[in-house]
Amino acid sequence: MRIATKFVNVAKRYYAEQGRQVDIIKLYGSMELAPLVGLADKIIDVVDTGNTLRANGLEPQDLIAHISSRLIVNKASMKMQHARIQALIDTLRQAVESRHRG
Repeated sequence: MRIATKFVNVAKRYYAEQGRQVDIIKLYGSMELAPLVGLADKIIDVVDTGNTLRANGLEPQDLIAHISSRLIVNKASMKMQHARIQALIDTLRQAVESRHRG
């Protein structure tokens, strides 16, 4: 089986834990196209709603891991560039909050 993904190490670990041998193809961009053009049998990608998968005739099969994003700021940078970094934090907070509302 051929698996297309940009998450090569995750894919290797996942299939190794299952005791399955697969060929992993490192791929960037529109992952959903790989099965459609015969490049891969399956893909491993980050999926939020699954809409892009369904639009390409695919469906999620297995949950490999839950993921979350984190913003990490160096203490010195936070002090030296406080206004600039705080503006970014505020923008990100507003984006996350508006997504959760609607």
